[in-house]
Amino acid sequence: MQSNHHDITIIGAGVSSVFLAYTLMKHNEHVSIHMIDLGKKLSERTCGLDEGGVCTCEGMCSKYIGFAGLGKSEGKFNYTNDFGGELGRKIGEQTTLDLMKEVDDILCEFGGDIIPSYSTKNEILSNRAGMADLKVLSTEVRHLGTRLASEVFHKMYKVLKNRITFSFETHVETISKNEAGFHLKSNIGDFTTGKLVIGTGMSGSTWLKEQAGSLGLYPGETRLDLGIRVEMKGDQLQSILKDTFEAKLKIERESFSATTYCMNPRGRVIRKHQHGVVMPDGQNAREEDIPSANLNFSLFVPRYFLSHDEAMDYAMNIIGGINQGRDRIVVQRLEDFKSDRNTETLDGNLVGPSLKADYGNLREEVPELYVMALEKFFASLERLIGETIHPDTLLYGLDAKFYEPKLPTDQNFETDVSNLYLIGDCSGETHSLSQAAASGIYLGKHLGR
Repeated sequence: MQSNHHDITIIGAGVSSVFLAYTLMKHNEHVSIHMIDLGKKLSERTCGLDEGGVCTCEGMCSKYIGFAGLGKSEGKFNYTNDFGGELGRKIGEQTTLDLMKEVDDILCEFGGDIIPSYSTKNEILSNRAGMADLKVLSTEVRHLGTRLASEVFHKMYKVLKNRITFSFETHVETISKNEAGFHLKSNIGDFTTGKLVIGTGMSGSTWLKEQAGSLGLYPGETRLDLGIRVEMKGDQLQSILKDTFEAKLKIERESFSATTYCMNPRGRVIRKHQHGVVMPDGQNAREEDIPSANLNFSLFVPRYFLSHDEAMDYAMNIIGGINQGRDRIVVQRLEDFKSDRNTETLDGNLVGPSLKADYGNLREEVPELYVMALEKFFASLERLIGETIHPDTLLYGLDAKFYEPKLPTDQNFETDVSNLYLIGDCSGETHSLSQAAASGIYLGKHLGR
């Protein structure tokens, strides 16, 4: 057998692909596996953004692509069907929960257990939230943080490389189907494979669209979440966080629904670079030697678009307009936001900004939907916590969570092209590290039989 031929080739080395390869390796000792990624191996994934500076990468950013993908960015695994994707609807909710338990077992096997898991479930809080027209979404959480996540995935890589052929910094230019499987043409040569799995995640969306079209596969609607990131005084939500590290709250109205995302007590707001735009993101307190005195989260409002291009154009127009061709992010005091006036200074502000941003007026730069959602949410939140949200609370615009368009797949993630599979976020079924990893284990067991 030629060295460039493998039984199974996986394009993309993100979380779903890593767990797929690990499961395949455990279930079938004879199968030959090839993993290809445009990025670098984990030990070489460095970027100025990691040190709080600007991106220093040539081409695509190593902070987001390469071995482990987004798994090393924060390493937050939420084990739930309440949010993070629709894997439970596709393969069954209990099956999904069982697979996520396996994900956690594997993380712990490679050292993740030095950070204890925790639960956000709280029946008393759920009842109180219901009286304020809010819903509490609960989960079991293993929040590794960037440093430990990198260590865990590096240990996994050391095990995988003994059985799997890796090709990093490799761009697959074309995929063609033949009777024996697939022929891949890349910048470093040609490869053939019997079965092909694509797990390129969000960073490979444009590439996947081109390849899918050439194979006769066409995506459907695309989801896009946009929202304002909030930074408030650290004890503002003490009444609901006293028994848990974080809370995920959801508000539903006739014209919208919105959910808090990435709540970081004592964390910081940082810049996130994705798809050529810059957004405010949250960083966990464990990632800094000196935690902040603040709490931050984003309030995301989902919308669905007929195509991926339409969703991306909408996001790029809004966020790109805010960026103004640089890394500009707007910050505004809540009191100024309510009065529809520009923030002129934050000198003496009770909530000290953890991110340097441009003062402005979000109402002039953010669509009304996201402004209205935040206003309605704050009204309900004040009822829940029994106090007014401090006027020095800071609002940053605009955060985003991108999703892949859905390409039709069967229950085993196989597309209409036989022996071609999609896993993780590029399948359109998962939107979180835990569900992406679970999809990899699920397919690994199927292909490993």
